[in-house]
Amino acid sequence: MAALPLNDDHPVRRVPVVAYTLIAVNVLAYLASPQAATAVWYPADIIGRYCAIQDYFMFWGAIPAEILGRVDQVPHAVPGCGPLGDKPVWLSVVTSMFLHSGPVHLIGNMVYLFVFGPVVEDRIGGLRFAVLYVLTGVAAVYGFALTDVEGTVPMVGASGAISGVLGAYLVVQFRSRVTMLVFVVIPMRLPGWAVVGSYFAFQYLLYVTTSSTPGADNGVAYAAHVYGFIAGVVAGLVVYRLRWRSGTRLSDVY
Repeated sequence: MAALPLNDDHPVRRVPVVAYTLIAVNVLAYLASPQAATAVWYPADIIGRYCAIQDYFMFWGAIPAEILGRVDQVPHAVPGCGPLGDKPVWLSVVTSMFLHSGPVHLIGNMVYLFVFGPVVEDRIGGLRFAVLYVLTGVAAVYGFALTDVEGTVPMVGASGAISGVLGAYLVVQFRSRVTMLVFVVIPMRLPGWAVVGSYFAFQYLLYVTTSSTPGADNGVAYAAHVYGFIAGVVAGLVVYRLRWRSGTRLSDVY
């Protein structure tokens, strides 16, 4: 990751309960997962832990061929591991948004949610922010699935939903300035619209280039980032439309 956001200069006037709760849920979900050393209830041996990790992602991750109904159910038996029970396919669309492959994956996503989430929540209200997060995350999952309709590799991560938050940020609070840590050492203060706009442009470029080159995506669901961001922009515009029709200021809503 070439740059990480450090802070946004928009003064948040109330504690962003929803944003902080989402961060806590993501962190706790990782700490309770088999890839975390804190989850001591999983097998300690290498093979047992490997099977636990694979089964965990297959069961709770969103598998494109499953959620699109291309097959009744993708075989869950991981070679060398035991079979899984019945999977709640519809639920995996949501649970996949709270799973992460490792600490770097988790921290990178949570940093973006910590910087941009409170700002968007402050602008549109906690309830609307929670709905936006979940719906744009779902849109990201299905958007990715439609680009890989026969896929049997589970998709995990909060980046689709967080991309939705960035898309909404572009609509509701693009005037802010964001301090970015470029190349992990150089702090730069940039317009908010430039930060999230360049994020989308970069993700779209990666999506286009990797989709035409098999195996070039390195396991990153760039399509989910693109569709999540677009869904966030649409959601942000809808919120503004509702505000205009009702005559209510966004800052008065919670």
